[in-house]
Formats: sequence, structure tokens, C-alpha cells
Amino acid sequence: MMVVGIIAVCVVIAALAFLVPRLSRHPQNGAQRTLGLGSRAGSKAPGPLGRLFSKPFRSSSRAVGRSGSAGRRARGRLPF
Repeated sequence: MMVVGIIAVCVVIAALAFLVPRLSRHPQNGAQRTLGLGSRAGSKAPGPLGRLFSKPFRSSSRAVGRSGSAGRRARGRLPF
């Protein structure tokens, strides 16, 4: 269920970054901040469990950032 939610967020951020690049920064930062909270909460677990619990949030935050930058990059490559 979480995977589907992250994919939906990435698609929305990428579309928003393509259509209105300047206005896409705030939602992207908000999504990354929320995922960062999950990562920090997961890393409080002891030992290797902390790395295991925080990894999905870290990689999801990175995916949101990449989709936003990809949308802005694609918009910049348009011929008009």
C-alpha cells in the first residue's frame, strides 16, 4: 500500500514540476520532509533494525526528489 502511495506522489510531483516548475518546489519539499520524519523515527530502533526501518523512507524521499528534478529538466528541454 505504501509503495502505491509513493508512486502516486512521485507521479504528481513530476507532473507538477513539468507544468509549473516554480510551484512544484514547495510540495516536493513537504513530501521529502514528511518522509524524513519517517526515516528519523525508523532509525531510532536499535542496531541493524534502525537501518532496516529507515531505508524505505530514505529511498522514497530520494525518489520524490528525482521525479521533481526530472520533471523540471524535461520542461527545460522543450524547444519552445
